[in-house]
Amino acid sequence: MEILLSIALFVFSTSITPGPNNLMIMSSGLNYGVERSLPHMLGICIGFPAMIMAIGFGMGTLFQQFPFLHEVVRWAGITYLLYLAWKIASTRDVGATPQQKPFSFLQAVAFQWVNPKGWIMAVGALAAFTTPNGEILLEAGRIALAFILIGGPCIGIWLMFGVGLKRILTEPRHLRAFNMTMGLLLAASVIPMLTTEFS
Repeated sequence: MEILLSIALFVFSTSITPGPNNLMIMSSGLNYGVERSLPHMLGICIGFPAMIMAIGFGMGTLFQQFPFLHEVVRWAGITYLLYLAWKIASTRDVGATPQQKPFSFLQAVAFQWVNPKGWIMAVGALAAFTTPNGEILLEAGRIALAFILIGGPCIGIWLMFGVGLKRILTEPRHLRAFNMTMGLLLAASVIPMLTTEFS
């Protein structure tokens, strides 16, 4: 019971705090609304637990054998996050053009694999809440389930927060300022990742 409570607290604290996924889903909620942002949200809710299971199944061993892969994922993630930050910051109007569209389900799933914060959270959770002689897949499944049951609603809060802001940010200049702020915050979120190694 203590382990389950610890997992729940870990999942809640990491899922409710600002990070790349939450900033992006909030921005999507503002710019595209709930319905168009649902595939993005579901991609996070399913993609991240799937990544935990994949790491538990053996990806972690692969990265231990080939440490340079950590750096490849890390720098690819940082570069992609900076690109997304620029895209968000440069959005000028709500759903400005047909070319501007929210993340699809598969894009959100794929993003989890290049999100450095996601890697740190997943590896940290597996290191903290699995045992050397335990059933790794069962233990990883328990962590993944917690991220679905607890992390999902936390992401939903950020989405609804973005939708709520849509009613407030009716002036184009306010919307531009918000998008620029979100872009800058997303860019700033990579600063700790520049010095953080996966462990």
